[in-house]
Amino acid sequence: MLNPGTTDPSRRVLVLGCGALANELKALTKQADNSERGDIDIECLPAKLHNRPALIAGEVRDRLARLSAEGRTYERVLLGYGDCGSAGAIDDLCDEFERAHAAGNGPAMTRVPGAHCYEFFAGAAGFSQLSDDEPATFYLTDYLARHFDLLVWKGLGIADHPELAEMYFGNYRRVVLLTQTPDAAERSRVEACARAGAERLGLRLEVVRTGYGDLAEAVASVSVASISRATSMETSSATQRKVP
Repeated sequence: MLNPGTTDPSRRVLVLGCGALANELKALTKQADNSERGDIDIECLPAKLHNRPALIAGEVRDRLARLSAEGRTYERVLLGYGDCGSAGAIDDLCDEFERAHAAGNGPAMTRVPGAHCYEFFAGAAGFSQLSDDEPATFYLTDYLARHFDLLVWKGLGIADHPELAEMYFGNYRRVVLLTQTPDAAERSRVEACARAGAERLGLRLEVVRTGYGDLAEAVASVSVASISRATSMETSSATQRKVP
């Protein structure tokens, strides 16, 4: 468990997420003038954990312990993960930290709601509709489309064993790209990557523009909490200074 230490007021919130969400997390924590927020730190774990979800909770714990040893302590931690195939291990970790926080030991911890990034980008209702429309769907995000070769073709061993393509994808009927970027030029590039990946799998491609979905709300919620906490502390400090 983290040593609660003395929280640096410039580091009230840590967003610790999947490396596949790094661009989105950075965009969501920018200020209106596009500068970085001083009260939110971002740390990302390797995106390759996407293919090894059983390791995610342990990697989160190790990264938090390392940050604590470096003297970096926080009031709140948002995990930029859904359950992500961890079989409840991420939720168990959040519950453990929440109990410790209630006892005055360490930061509060929550995660982004939803089973995985596909669900929190599309929204629960939107993802449910996509699944109902065609259960045999392989989903891509912007990151997965950009890195299709590394994370899908090589990550699943298909590059070395082409016969695995039929084993993994023989029963799929379509690829759906859930695209986040608001930039038209970048979106065009991502769609081209997704189309090339779908063609390699012999599947049709559909594109759904989701934006940041529930990830935006999750980041906003911890941002608001940090601002509220800072305002409360400043008000309390000002009141104490006025007491004769």
